[in-house]
Amino acid sequence: MSKKKLIQHTSEHFEKMFQHPPQTIFLSPGRINIIGEHIDYNDGFVLPAAINKYVCLAFSVKETSECTIIAKDLNSEVKFDIHENVVPHKKMWVNYIFGVLHQLKIRQFPLKGFNVVFSSSIPIGAGLSSSAAVECGFAYALNTMFDLGLSKKEMALIGQKSEHTFVGVNCGIMDQFASVFGKKNKAIKLDCTTLAYEYHNADFKKYSLLLLDSNVKHTHLTSGYNVRRHEVEQGITLLKKHFTEVKTFRNCTEAMVDALRSELGETIYKRCHFVVKEIQRVQDAVQAMEASDFKKLGTLMSETHEGLSKEYEVSCDEIDFLVDAVQNEKTVLGARMMGGGFGGCSINLVEKGSEDAIIERISKLYRNQFGIELKPYKIKISKGTSRYKK
Repeated sequence: MSKKKLIQHTSEHFEKMFQHPPQTIFLSPGRINIIGEHIDYNDGFVLPAAINKYVCLAFSVKETSECTIIAKDLNSEVKFDIHENVVPHKKMWVNYIFGVLHQLKIRQFPLKGFNVVFSSSIPIGAGLSSSAAVECGFAYALNTMFDLGLSKKEMALIGQKSEHTFVGVNCGIMDQFASVFGKKNKAIKLDCTTLAYEYHNADFKKYSLLLLDSNVKHTHLTSGYNVRRHEVEQGITLLKKHFTEVKTFRNCTEAMVDALRSELGETIYKRCHFVVKEIQRVQDAVQAMEASDFKKLGTLMSETHEGLSKEYEVSCDEIDFLVDAVQNEKTVLGARMMGGGFGGCSINLVEKGSEDAIIERISKLYRNQFGIELKPYKIKISKGTSRYKK
């Protein structure tokens, strides 16, 4: 669905439900991560960007303390009084919003009643952070309408805290940060430890980004994630013991990891080797984008997938198939798994104009192999959460 159509549908539904048009419209984007996977918790950097898939919020302030929030896509609503204590709700979608409200209330911000209708063009379950877009869009809307004076960083942290406390997902900061801080044709090099960040050119000129959604999510994502964290923690502990100059993976070299291969054991060696290489790949990717060296960027993306699949072992047959299937395409510069792993999307750097042919060919191969329909998403890098101006 186009941005224009999303805004129109959300606004019309608001008017239908409340018999007047909304005061204001807000748009909050989903996100991709160009490179830098599984290193946010290993003192590395990530390289996310906001994309042109949005949560749209139609919003009006009321003079009373009554609040109504309508999730148009789910045909569901919740009503409450703004002065009531906010507690986790049995409807999961409500908790993304109640978590934000709770964070604002414990900061004792003065709030009044409001009506909201929201709808989304961000596909659910594709790893594009629709939940962060809801949290950040709602925080941004309340901050604007009630003049709360929150910074972008504070809104991102409120979104993250909301997910930790009301949704029960111990997520990192990347998703919320990218949603709020996104800029058109810019990627954000983000240090997830310090929240230091810088923008880098992500105008791909005659190339574009294409997402291929495998339509699978294997159940061992959470357990696999926890095991990987434990493995790399064991690895860095041993590396620090042998090399006093090592404080984090960021100042660890490939040579150091190689020197301890037998002591680390093959599994932990592979995990640590991936982390050290991926931290460097993010730096190299930034340089490649700034130099408009997209062939280099594509090569780095493919190298990342190889590491995620063979060394970090967080891929799966379906995603490996999607990445392998495009490797010999002349119009594809690089491809990799995106996100936590064990399903989700592959992200592909392709020549503009070649997308439909790639989608047609890969969809057929994928259907024949797994009996699953592929979902393709053509995306552009967009600005972050904002108030819509006609």
